[in-house]
Parts: sequence; C-alpha cells; structure tokens
Amino acid sequence: MAAQVAGVFEPELQGKIAKSKLLVVGAGGIGCEILKNLVLSGFQDIEIIDLDTIDVSNLNRQFLFHKEHVGKSKANVARESALSFNPNVKIKAYHDSITTSNYGVNFFQQFKLVLNALDNRAARNHVNRLCLTADVPLIESGTAGYNGQVELIKRGLTQCYECTPKAAQKTFPGCTIRNTPSEPIHCIVWAKHLFNQLFGESNEDEDVSPDTADPEAGAKAGESALAAEANEKGNVDRINTRTWAQQSGYDAEKIFNKLFYDDINYLLSMSNLWKNRTPPNPAKWDALEEEGEAAPTDTVLRDQKVLSLTESAKVFAESISALKGEFEKLADGDHLVWDKDDKHAMDFVAACANIRSQIFNIPRKSRFEIKSMAGNIIPAIATTNAITAGVVVMHAFRVLQGELDKCKSVYMRLRPNARNQLFVPDRALNPPNPKCYVCAAKPEVTLKVDTKNVTVKELRDDILIKALNMINPDVILDGKGTIVISSEEGETDCNNDKKLDQLQIVDGCILKVDDFVQNYELTVTVIHKDPGRDESSFDIVADMDTLKPKEDEEKKTDDAQPSTSGQNGNSKASAPSTAADDDDDMCIIEEESDKPSTSAAVAGPSSSGSEKRKIAESEGPSSKKARVSNTDDDDDDDDDLIVIN
Repeated sequence: MAAQVAGVFEPELQGKIAKSKLLVVGAGGIGCEILKNLVLSGFQDIEIIDLDTIDVSNLNRQFLFHKEHVGKSKANVARESALSFNPNVKIKAYHDSITTSNYGVNFFQQFKLVLNALDNRAARNHVNRLCLTADVPLIESGTAGYNGQVELIKRGLTQCYECTPKAAQKTFPGCTIRNTPSEPIHCIVWAKHLFNQLFGESNEDEDVSPDTADPEAGAKAGESALAAEANEKGNVDRINTRTWAQQSGYDAEKIFNKLFYDDINYLLSMSNLWKNRTPPNPAKWDALEEEGEAAPTDTVLRDQKVLSLTESAKVFAESISALKGEFEKLADGDHLVWDKDDKHAMDFVAACANIRSQIFNIPRKSRFEIKSMAGNIIPAIATTNAITAGVVVMHAFRVLQGELDKCKSVYMRLRPNARNQLFVPDRALNPPNPKCYVCAAKPEVTLKVDTKNVTVKELRDDILIKALNMINPDVILDGKGTIVISSEEGETDCNNDKKLDQLQIVDGCILKVDDFVQNYELTVTVIHKDPGRDESSFDIVADMDTLKPKEDEEKKTDDAQPSTSGQNGNSKASAPSTAADDDDDMCIIEEESDKPSTSAAVAGPSSSGSEKRKIAESEGPSSKKARVSNTDDDDDDDDDLIVIN
C-alpha cells in the first residue's frame, strides 16, 4: 500500500493508523467512500455495520456496489469490494441495525474512533449516546445535494449530537390533507397515510376518510350519525379503514369507489368548503375510460411518465393485490412498512396521489417526482459524498494525533460565501450545552403531559421511545419506588392501559428513567397540562432559555453554514417515519411530521419522523439538538442523507 510507504505519512501517524481499530456506521454513499479512504490510508482493523441491502438507485454514487450486487447486504459487499484495494486489511462486516442490544457500550469501547455515515436521526442519536458513555470520539457526517458537514463529537469537549434543538418541521393540517388538498404534496401525504391505514402501522389521527360518523358532519352523514345508537360509552361505533378493507377482501374496485367516489361526494355535500374553492370531481371505477396506450415497461420511462387517471387506477389495483399478498403473510398484529424503494408500496402511493390530484384539479406528477416528494429527498451528489468522506478521514488523522482542537466542524457549500470559501470551518469547537438532556452531568427534562388521558403505553411508546429516542426504557416513580414501566417483557403490561394519574403520576412528580441498552439515565419532572383541541398531548422541555434554535442569529454571520448533524431533534417529537427515509442516496426532508414547540424543546406525537439533518445554504451552523427524533423508525443505517426539518 502506498500509504504504508515511508514518507507518505509521518512515522508516528503511520504507526497509529496501523494500530487503531475503527468502526464505520453506515455503508451507503458516504460510508462506501469512508471505507475506501480508510483502506487506502493504511488502516488495518476496520468494522462496518449497515442494516440495508443494495438497491439499483444506489449504483450511480455508491461505487463499491455494482449491478450484480443488487439485493445483497451493503455491509458485506462493501467489505468485499474494499478488500480488493488491499486484501491484507482486516474488515469485519455486520448486516444488522446498530440500535440493537448486540452493540452496547462494551462493543463501542473496543474502538479508537467511530465514524458515522448514517441517514436517520434515531440511529444517530443512539450512536451519539453510546459514544458519550464509552468515551469514544465520534465523527459525524452528512450531505444534502451539494452541501455537506463533518464534525467531531467528544464527551466533555464538544457539543453532542443532541445538544441543541432543531427548527420546526413543516406540517400540514389534517383537515387540509383529508378534505381540501391544493398541492401535490397534500395528495402524497394522504396516500402515505392511506398505505398505513390499509397495510402499515395504523394511526387513527391519520385516517384518510371524512368522519361520516361524526354527529357534526355535514348533510345526511351528520343526520345518520345523530340517529345512530350509541355504544355503552355513549359514543358512535366507527369502523376504521383497515377493518372495512379487510371485510371487503381488499377489493380494488370497492376501495377505489369508497375513497374516490363516496368520500368525495360526501365532501361535496359540505357546501361551505367550496364557496371559495374549486370543487372536486368524483371518480368511479366503472366510469373509467379504456385507453389504447399501455404504460411503459421500461423502468426509467415508466418512472418519468405522468400517468392518466385510468392508468393510475390500473397501477392502484395491481399494487393493492400485491400488498394484500404481502400483508397476509405477516403474523397477526404485524404490519408492512412503507419504503419508497419497495416497488408495490411506491406504486400504491404514486397511483393514489395522482388519482386524488386529478379529482381535486391538482397537477399530476410522474412516479419519479412523487418518489422524491414522498421520501422528501434531495438527490445525493457523488462528489459531495467523496469530499465529505475525505474530510472525515482527515479529522480521523487529527484525532489519532491528539489534535482534537483542530477538528472544527467543516461545512461544504455549492457557492462561495462572502469570504469566497466553499469549505467553511467553524472558528472554534462548540462546547457542550450544560443543560443538554443527553450529555449533561445530570440529564433532565420537564414533561408537560395530560396526566388524566395519556396512558402508560403512550408514555413509553410515544414519549420515551419515539420522542426521546430510547430503546427499552425502565421507569420508576421517584420517592415511591413504584415500577411504572419495566424493560422485562410482560412484567408491567398490566399498566399499559392505565392513565398516568392512576399510578400517581401527577403534576410535580418525578420519574427516573433508565435505558440499559444505551446506558442512559434521565430524570423527568412531570407537569400536568390540559391540551387544547388541536394541541399535542405532551411537550418535552429541556431548557427554555438555552435550547432555542439560533438560526436567526447565525444567519447574520458571514460564514454561517448549514449543519447536517446539528438538528437531531425537532420542535415536536414525532412518530417514526415508517422507513420512508431509509434511502441513503438522498437527503430526507421531513415535511409532514411535527408542529413547533413553544418551549423550544420537544413535543407531542405526530405523523412521520425520521432522522436526518438540515443543510440549507441560508442557515448557519447549528450546534446540535436537544430534542427528539422520529424515528423513525426502522433504522436503516444508510448514510448520505440528512433530514431537513
């Protein structure tokens, strides 16, 4: 190897390179480039982990992969390809998720340095916490289009990945999605919700149909709801979308007519909606016209063509049939996870979005455009990945030489800034936030929550796991020793449906939370809140004074740069993104998840969530985050995307 020839590196650095064991987390666009650079630089002991498999769309920028590798493990193939550069290197590959309990503190402590090349916030948060606990330096990286960032995270020296909050994510009101869409993205969000209603992790708050069982509903639906008999709780029994679809045998024609004819006619009966809007035009299955030209079979042409209503209906039927087959193979209680690289899932969303767009007089989009919007992605640029990976390895050299003070965050830009810089370094290392709820000496947050209505299961799933990114938390009521949630399977299942106040979790009480997998402890002070009608049931406040987005201030500086890792949380926490952000050759822009929290910390559940970070030319480097990630979700360890909140 040329890197091992005398004179290429200083003898001291050359020796440290040969003796240091490194972990690369993620084997996508950046991960492939990092692994190649490490092998060519003379590193002899490397481990790499990635959960994902190779997709055709990866091949134009992840150069360790080729056509014959499609469908195979990214980590394993990356290892094989890297060994072709230097077969004497010891490389161990894991086709697995870094968030499993197999990779705890002891696993991380064996490495001299960890290099992150991930694509989602949940996994980034997890690695951040384990590196802090293991006291192992972590080099974070990410790209979005032509922009990129590299930064060092070291316990006690720099900000951690979760030290600062993220900007609020763009949200769409539920009524707009269900009733009055006006943009293609509204129809795409609706279609993704529909996928979850029929096949995925169902969320009643994301129901795609108007609630005709609501007594306040319009026209005849409201009258029939008032006339319906109430159940023993005084409510009208409702049949959700999935139950109805299952009862109808997932018949494409019946589902089509309900969604695009019956539901649309119901919306038309709400005349007030259309006083200042163009009313929709219902579509009925048996009224679709036959068209002579068939949809292209070539993948590229097919993705670029804007399908007609009839063509979309055919794709709709075919995808439902395929998804039904996949869904029925699952165990009871299990569900499908939407993935933009899954042909049938993507076909379903594209077809539904275009049918709904046609109905509401909204321009239809090609499958390629819908895929980009549905995943909220910015195509990754191979050169940006390569440059970013190069900076990562340069930082690694400095860490090995003990020159941590020289590992300032570096931001890559498409155009020079006011100082004619394309690569903009921070002026100094950003120190830790003393009130960060992850890396502070005594991590703590305030949880504002509706203790009378939120259940213990929601506390665990929506707040601790989804919002605070824990893996398997234990919760004890401080002062009383009551075990509220146990990580031991089945031990506290009897508490799941109990409201918090039934277990004396009320205003002013303190919860001690411990996640053994992450070796992470957190003190949670509970404050009762009575949420308004459109308010989330909880808010997580880390620190109102110091944990506020500093974008306005940063925009004033000449060398302000976007931060890829400085946005791990968001103003409001959200549910996992159902693997919609697992493609590593794009930067996910999560638009449909959360509402900003006035407390500048994290807040209640929402629809999507996923895990990446922001890179916007107009914004300055954000320190980090102190909030929640979504995540979701499914935590594919791809790398070259960053969530744009």
